[in-house]
Amino acid sequence: MKVQEELLDRFYENLDERSRASLDEAVEKIVAAKARGGKVVVATGSGPNIHEGVTTLIAELMDKGLVDGVTTSSAVVGHEMAGALDRVKMCSAADLGFDPAFLPRSGVFEFTQLSREQLDALRKEMALDEDLLERGEKADGRLVIKAAGNMAYPMGLRTENLAGEILVFCKAYGLPFEAVAGWGADRRTMIGIGAEKGLPVLVSIPQMVGHGHVGMAIGDSVSVFERSRRIASMLEAADVIIESAVALTQEIHDGPFECYTGHGIWSWWKGLRTFSLEGKTLIRIDLDGNLRKAQDLEKGSALIQEAINRGLPKTKITKIPFRMEMSAFARHEGSIPIIGDIGEVWPVMAWKAAKTLGVSLDFMSYAQHTPEGRAMREWIVKEVKPLDREKLIIEAGERGEAP
Repeated sequence: MKVQEELLDRFYENLDERSRASLDEAVEKIVAAKARGGKVVVATGSGPNIHEGVTTLIAELMDKGLVDGVTTSSAVVGHEMAGALDRVKMCSAADLGFDPAFLPRSGVFEFTQLSREQLDALRKEMALDEDLLERGEKADGRLVIKAAGNMAYPMGLRTENLAGEILVFCKAYGLPFEAVAGWGADRRTMIGIGAEKGLPVLVSIPQMVGHGHVGMAIGDSVSVFERSRRIASMLEAADVIIESAVALTQEIHDGPFECYTGHGIWSWWKGLRTFSLEGKTLIRIDLDGNLRKAQDLEKGSALIQEAINRGLPKTKITKIPFRMEMSAFARHEGSIPIIGDIGEVWPVMAWKAAKTLGVSLDFMSYAQHTPEGRAMREWIVKEVKPLDREKLIIEAGERGEAP
């Protein structure tokens, strides 16, 4: 996707003055870290990051050396296994004869729109309900682009089936699900490029339950202790951490191995390796203006720290709706809140950082409500392919033994 500089300028101008200043500061921190050989890690949430093309952009930044690791959700892993975004046909489940008790409340059954070649390839690895596919082709419905591989037949079922196969390899090699799934994933996904370049892509503990069997297989692939340790190692190595439309960031702000804002004291006490967020930069892209308000309150009066010291509820003392991740973020000296739409903030931030560092980007995301964003989503549907099962199995066979 060609960089549309005029549109990115408009995205920048859409931000309020303080968020523009925060975005500029964030770019300076990213550029400074990369210029001295430091590392940038991204903590992504689920749906919006897929829909706005942000996960595809992050994969591009990983490929070009601007991002060095990712924490994400099990839902994102499942969607990337199916190609990030796909086009589905939404039909009336009742018209297809399904019992509504086992279907979403919308009463809709979805069909992934696949070419004849894609369907033939699927037939080699799973039994397809040919009658259902034929009825779905004839049924009335509407076409929608959405996050790939969860609720639509047959790709949703295929992703669930693959989860069980991948879990066997995880157990055999002692590796997280995300790493093994990456062996067969498109390199324009975070898990795909992460596997290719040896960069960590890990589902966070709070975001582990999601996408059905994919989430369960992720949870079963390595222990919670090991997952926490791997995430802690990634965060410890980072100079800059970017949080993108993500809630419940315990590993960053309240982690079992983090000592500055989290609960790492007892891990340290027991002799385990811990790390500190002190001196790091935390950038958070968020639509909730209360995030910045909480930071203002803390900087102006240390109100949040006072509430903690006095054992008082933070919501009552600050008089704002208070989310868990606001606490440590607002108290951290290196935190930078950018209040805005990730679909607009991410491309501007990536473009500015890449341009300053002299890096050329071959893909650029755009907010999905723009014509360029709609074209981008069509491009992802067409170009970013589902996981290649044969490639994954070949890679697994060549591993030979656990690393």
